[in-house]
Formats: sequence, C-alpha cells, structure tokens
Amino acid sequence: MRNDTPPRIAVVGGGLAGLTLALALHRAGLECRVYEQAPQLGEVGAGIQLAPSATRLLHRLGLEPALRSLAVEPAAMEFRRWADSSVISRGLLGVHCEQRYGAPYYALHRADLHRVLVEALPRGTVRLGARCTGVEEDPDGVVLRFADGSEAGADAVVGADGIHSVLRRALVADRPRASGQSVYRGLVESRRVPAVVAEPRVLLWLGPGRHFVCYPVSDGRLVNFVATVPTTGATDESWSGQGRVEDVVAAYDGWCADVTSVIGAADEVSLWALHDRAPIERWSTGRLTLLGDSAHPMLPFLGQGANQAVEDAVALAGCLRDATSGTLPAALERYESMRRPRTTQVQERSRGNSTAFHLPDGDAQRERDARMGTPAPERQDWLYGYDVERSLAAHQPA
Repeated sequence: MRNDTPPRIAVVGGGLAGLTLALALHRAGLECRVYEQAPQLGEVGAGIQLAPSATRLLHRLGLEPALRSLAVEPAAMEFRRWADSSVISRGLLGVHCEQRYGAPYYALHRADLHRVLVEALPRGTVRLGARCTGVEEDPDGVVLRFADGSEAGADAVVGADGIHSVLRRALVADRPRASGQSVYRGLVESRRVPAVVAEPRVLLWLGPGRHFVCYPVSDGRLVNFVATVPTTGATDESWSGQGRVEDVVAAYDGWCADVTSVIGAADEVSLWALHDRAPIERWSTGRLTLLGDSAHPMLPFLGQGANQAVEDAVALAGCLRDATSGTLPAALERYESMRRPRTTQVQERSRGNSTAFHLPDGDAQRERDARMGTPAPERQDWLYGYDVERSLAAHQPA
C-alpha cells in the first residue's frame, strides 16, 4: 500500500469502546472494520453513567436525539450515610450541569447505548464470531489471526477488547489485579421503590467496608443498583457471574430502609469481582495501540470507565483523521501522549475511592464527610469540563 493513502483500521472488540471508535472513524472518513468474538451483538451489565466530557462527544457524533429519548438526566448526585440515610453532600446535575459544562449528565442502560451505537454504524462494519488470538506487526501493517484459522490485514489495529485484552499482551506482560472487592448489580422496577425515585438522582450510601449506588435508567422505568462488598471466594473478573439476592440482603443487614428496600425489590443479581491493572508506560507501537479498558482498566468508584473510553475513541479518531499509512506511528504516538496522563489520573483516583468510600465510622469518616459536604461546584471541573477535541487542537503536531 502507498504511504500517502488513508489508513485501514482494524478494531478488536465490539463493546462500547470499540463501537464508539468505529463511529468516530467513520465520521472522519476512514475505513474501519470491527472484529467481535461474540456470535451476536449485545451488551451485558446494567446501568451506566455518562458525564459531560463524554456526552458532548457523543452528541457531536450525531447521537443526541437517540440518547435524550432513552436516558435519564439526574437532577443531582447525593452521598448519604449508611445507617440513617442522612445527606453528606449534594451536587447539582440536570440543568446546572448543562449550564456549567455545555453538555448533560446521563444515566442509562448499557444495552441502550450499545444499540444506539450499532444502529449508527454502516451495515457490515462489524464481523461477528471473530475471536482474535494474536497479531503480527511489520513496518507496513498488521495481520490479525483468529480462532477459526482465518486472517485479516490492516494498516493499524486498535485493541478495544477489555481488561483481558489479547492485544495488550503484545506490549506488556501484566495481569489484572484484584481489588479485594466485588459488586452485585441488579435492576428493579421503579414503581417498587417509590422513595428513591421521587426525584431522579444518583444516590450513593457510604458505610464501613462497602457502599451502595442506585439511579434510574431506561427513561425512568427501571432503577439500576450496584452493591459493593468485600470479595470472598473466586475472584474471576466477569460481567455475567450469577449472584444471590439473599447474599446481598445479608451483606447490607442493618443499613437504612432506602437501601434495603431496593435490594428487597430485586429478583436477581449479577456478581462481578473488581479488578484493574496498574498504569503502563507504553500503549502503542508503530501499528498497534490500545483503547478503553484494554489500555487503562479502572475500578468503578469514579464512574469513569465508559467516559474515558469515549474520550479515547474521539481522540484517536482525531489523530488518525489526517494520517496516512506512512505517518501512522506518529499519529498513534500523539494519541497516547495526550491521553495517558489523564487516564492515569482517573485510574489512580478511582482506586483511591475504594478506600475513601469504605471508611469505618470514626474520625477519618467524619473528616471525609465534612470535606465532601463543603460546597465546591468547581470540584468536578477537571473531570466534567474536559473537552478532548479542544485538547486535540492543543496537541497539534509541530
């Protein structure tokens, strides 16, 4: 292939990260193919929170009408005490969020976002049943190998295949690290928990050794909840492990009625042992790079995994927009250099919250609550106010 032609990009992984990248590349006029190991497209899990740093980008990709029709725009985010549900802090979202950051804060079902992305892509973009087992890189391109014996070539490949990324192995020999915590996830009908849906909010109850989160999704018809507990038994990282409602009930015995009412309304729960990986010094080679959880898997205690993946996707597409086959290495280096400092900061803060959210009652807990309760609207500016496309403009190649 000539060095001055637009590059062909292969994306391994058809989750939220890979599909967002595919859409951003398509809008940039670049040829892209997504390889997904599952036999059919779909998203597991439950709720997801999208902050303004991500929603502004998804709107620019043309998804605003669909997202506004499916998502809930919470009025506020409240942190509460585990025993009596007293308010520690309340941060305004809703109209305040749009006024301050120019974009909304959404709560929605992961499957809804996944479907919106799939429907926005040209037919044939995604190849299903394609489990990548390895990649071979040379100065002119890459060859992907799949479990069925087939191969595919491209000028560059992006690993968007999650925390157990096959492509990450080409860069670093590390493993997911267990956090010592697991989460139960569930969905309940809003009508069964009227007290927590009287106002659309993201609610977080902090207590000794665990915390509980819930918020409305699916246009307010359902409430998503996430219950964090110390890990016992097996620690495999999975979105789809089966849990038992009675175990969640036992884990939150003695907590306030708001929390126990949501747990009691659940018919089933999934169980997910929490893992992340330490930040790494290099994401990219000349023809290969990583995105989302493949590059920087993080604990969910800042609600930023999907948001950072969306930022990555738009940043990478912007770096590749004007690249040619011959300038791909420089484009991937630019992408990594602008994204790695931010995602490392988010990873570290997410891990830090795994301690801060679970303090036992006492002096440290009271100091945390007092600090959180001090009004400071600007506290989230670094996270919500970030515009990756503005950052791209500031990182123009010399």
